[in-house]
Amino acid sequence: MSAQISYAAGQAARKGVPRSSHAEAKFAADRDPVATIREENAARIQLLVPLRNQRMSRSPFAFLRGTARVMAADLALAPATGRIVQACGDCHLANFGLFATPERNVIFDLNDFDETLPAAWEWDVKRLATSSVLAALEVGASQKLAHEIALKTVQSYRLQMRRLMATSPLQIWFMRVDAQVFLSVLDPAQARSIQRRQLDAAARGEHVPPALVAGRSGKLRFVEDPPVLQHLPHNDPLRGRAREALRKYTGTLRDDVRVLFNRYHLRDAALRVVGIGSVGTHCAIALFQAGPDDALVLQLKQANASVLEPYAGPSTYPNHGRRVAAGQRLMQAASDLFLGWLEIEGGQDYVVRRYRDRKANANLERLGLRELAQYGALCGETLAVAHARSGDPAFIAGYLGQRDSFERAVAEYAAGYAAQTQRDHAAFVTSLKEASISACDLPQSSLP
Repeated sequence: MSAQISYAAGQAARKGVPRSSHAEAKFAADRDPVATIREENAARIQLLVPLRNQRMSRSPFAFLRGTARVMAADLALAPATGRIVQACGDCHLANFGLFATPERNVIFDLNDFDETLPAAWEWDVKRLATSSVLAALEVGASQKLAHEIALKTVQSYRLQMRRLMATSPLQIWFMRVDAQVFLSVLDPAQARSIQRRQLDAAARGEHVPPALVAGRSGKLRFVEDPPVLQHLPHNDPLRGRAREALRKYTGTLRDDVRVLFNRYHLRDAALRVVGIGSVGTHCAIALFQAGPDDALVLQLKQANASVLEPYAGPSTYPNHGRRVAAGQRLMQAASDLFLGWLEIEGGQDYVVRRYRDRKANANLERLGLRELAQYGALCGETLAVAHARSGDPAFIAGYLGQRDSFERAVAEYAAGYAAQTQRDHAAFVTSLKEASISACDLPQSSLP
C-alpha cells in the first residue's frame, strides 16, 4: 500500500474514531487497583514485597510505574483506530535512557520491554502523556503547566510521525538519537554528572565497576547489599537449574556471539532487585570471567505474560523471554549483543541481556519545568520512531493530521488519568497503613 493510500486511510479513520474521543478516561465499575497489586504481590518473592510497596508509595508517578497492569485494563476501554504496532506496553518517561550499542556508541532510546506486544499505538502514547503530567506535578508544576507538558510530548510524537511518513523503511530502521541530544535537554549539572560517568565507563573499558565486585585470588565475586543484591543460599535448587539454563541460553545467540560468550566462564551469580514494577520477580545478575581483569555481567530477568495480553491477544512466542527480546530488537535502534532468553526447569521464562552497559537515565525530580518539557518532547519523538519500525507511519500520520486535535484530546486524557492515579495512590498508601505494613521498614541506604 502506498503512503498516499495509507495516509488517506488514516484520515478516513477519524470518522469512526474521532480524535476528540481520546479525551475521556474510562474506568470499569469493578476496578480495584489495590486488589490488583495484592494479587501481583502474592506471586512475588515475599521477602521483597515490602520493598515494592515502599517504592510504589513514594509518589503517584512511582505508583504509575508499578501499575502497568492496572492501566492496561483501563486503556483497553479507550477508543483506538485498530492499527497495530509493536507496543512497549509500559511506556513512561523513566523507561527511556542511554545505553551502549554493540559498536560501543552511546544512544538514547526506549530501554524497558517487559510488557512489549503487538498492540494499539494509542496505548503507549496515552501512558507516556500521563507520565508527563505526573512527573511535572511531582516537581511542582501547576495543573495547567503539567497539561501543557503532556501536550508538547504528544505533539512531538505527531510531528515526528509526519516526518517519518516520507522516510524510507531503511532510513527509519537506522535512525538513532545520539547521547548528546539527550544531554542537551537536561539541566547542566545533571548533564555534566552523566558525562563524567560515561567518560569513567569509557576509560574503564569493559571492566566491571569496582563497587559491584570484589576480587580474591584472581576471581571476582559480587559485593552483597541486602535486600537489593544478595547471593542465593548454597543449597538453593535454583542455583543448579540456573547453571543448566545458561547453557541453553547460548543457543539463542548468533553464532559469532556464541563463540565470544563461550570464552567466558561463570564465576558468581546473585539476586538483584530492579525498578519498581519488577520488584519481587526473579531477577539476577551473573558474573563471567575470561581472565583476572576481563569480566562480563549479564542480567537474567523473569519474563511473564505481557499485561497487554488479555486485551491484545497472546504472544506468538511460547517463551516470554523471547517475546521481550524480539520486541526489543524491533523497537530499539540498536540492541544488546548478548540479548537472548532461557527457560528454567519448572516453566519460568527469562530474558537475558548485558547488565548496565553504559546505561544512564534522567533524574526527573531534578529537572526544571523547561527541561522536563524538552525531555518529554524527546521521548515523544523517540516513541514515534519505535512505532514506525513496525507500524504504518503514513496511516498514523494521516489520522493525527496537521492540527493539534489529537494532542489536545490526549493531554486532557492524561490530566484525567493522572488525577485518578493520585486517588489510586492515596488508596494504596491508606491500605498499607490499615494493614499495618509500613512503607519504611527498609533502610533508605539499601536503595540503589
